[in-house]
Amino acid sequence: MSRKLAAVPLSALIQHLPEGSTHFGEDVNISAIVQDSRLVTPGALFVAVPGLNVDGHQFIPDAIERGAVAVVGTKDLLETGVPYVHVDHAPKALAMLSAAFYDFPARKLTVIGVTGTDGKTTTSNYIFQILKAAGLKVGMISTVNAVIGDQTTDTGFHVTTPEAPDVQRYLAQMADAGVTHVVLEATSHGLAQDRVAACDFDIGVVTNITHEHLDYHGSYQAYQEAKGRLFTYLGVAHSKPHGNIRLAVLNHDDQSYEYLETLSQNPIQQISYGLGLKAKIRAGGITHLRGGLKFNIDGPNFSFDVKTRLLGGYNVSNILAAVGATVVGVGVDQNAARAGIAALEGIPGRMEPIDLGQNFLAIVDFAHTPNALKRALEAARPMTKGKVIAVFGSAGLRDREKRRLMAEVSGELADLTVLTAEDPRTESLDEILAEMAVGAESKDGVEGETFWRVPDRGDAIRLALSMAQPGDVVMACGKGHEQSMCFGEIEYPWDDRSAMRAALSEYLGMEGPEMPELPTSK
Repeated sequence: MSRKLAAVPLSALIQHLPEGSTHFGEDVNISAIVQDSRLVTPGALFVAVPGLNVDGHQFIPDAIERGAVAVVGTKDLLETGVPYVHVDHAPKALAMLSAAFYDFPARKLTVIGVTGTDGKTTTSNYIFQILKAAGLKVGMISTVNAVIGDQTTDTGFHVTTPEAPDVQRYLAQMADAGVTHVVLEATSHGLAQDRVAACDFDIGVVTNITHEHLDYHGSYQAYQEAKGRLFTYLGVAHSKPHGNIRLAVLNHDDQSYEYLETLSQNPIQQISYGLGLKAKIRAGGITHLRGGLKFNIDGPNFSFDVKTRLLGGYNVSNILAAVGATVVGVGVDQNAARAGIAALEGIPGRMEPIDLGQNFLAIVDFAHTPNALKRALEAARPMTKGKVIAVFGSAGLRDREKRRLMAEVSGELADLTVLTAEDPRTESLDEILAEMAVGAESKDGVEGETFWRVPDRGDAIRLALSMAQPGDVVMACGKGHEQSMCFGEIEYPWDDRSAMRAALSEYLGMEGPEMPELPTSK
């Protein structure tokens, strides 16, 4: 969906920057806001953002050569030959300038932010479907796709929350399309890097905050604080013509509850959800069906039964969170909530069954954290009277402790475990697998009997299928919807769902897709 924009004077944009920002040079017209010099077009404003590995300031000459007419940076006055704006914090400046460039689209919308370690995408989709069932025009930005009107844009590669210019562009397109409500998945990186700083949230939802991304954040506390920014944004959101909801939807069962409950004070309202009696929105009568779940939801002044086609008991919590955002926050009636929950057929790569007629269950799931893997394996157990066979890896250049923890989880909850590649990047895959093997052995795992190391992910899936007996469950975890796998610095095409279909076709002796090739396949 294209959007023709008129150029905006630099002076009109920088007036929205925090106090202390300084402008040197003449006023010029800006036709785009860009932080990647390779994307600069004539008339663009280039924002130099210092990064972990590279500093955007070193690309200023390239940006100007490509047509940037002004530059924003954090360094003292630079001789750039074009107008220069000095700011204290470039990421936040990028977000504010992008919002101003698109005329602050979030202020025309009701914006629901969803954060958490696990369950963000599923919860976002439940919220989207409930609002849609209520007859509202709704858009969504998730790590799987962006939905704007009738257009769905795939975001299946290694993505987090989009960069601020993209977020604001999506929001502007939604406002232009007549969308009134937006669901925005906010990752910890997106929050920590202020990509959503100018989104003027109305409702903030947290699924959980567990062990993840500590390689980036440094500690669980810092990770929790990054997630908590979503709820800080609620209190400072710009006033909107249609009013501000300012509601925090918190998981009473999660270890983050006490911190977020204290953080989300006046003028923010709160609603808690969970399985315990202290939660304001609770579930009861949970029944696992062959094709999903059914249970009852009790909340303030409402009680109704729901049924979902999604597998996994953890989806009870995801649904409760969605009900908090929609029924309590937006004011949707329970019939629309029930219809929206029932309408969600599935999420790509989230407990997605792959059925080619085999006599056991094959599932692809995105579980790539210790908690997510635990929940996925616990969800698989009621599906079989036989074995649960798990295939997964742990990413390179990421939180190393996860490797041991995930192998320990599988050692406790799966019957058989196949350890394999998951984006080793520039690390040694053999060393990653060795660290995981230590975790498996700590839970009395015996290599060659209860767990195996198979570097090639395709071969790992093949091995898991070869061990399956009628009625067993084979789960490939960690990649889900993603469309590539990184070896070295190269992204190779890879989709676990295609790989599972290829392996199943081979197993069943029928025609099917070719197994994608990785460096380990050669």
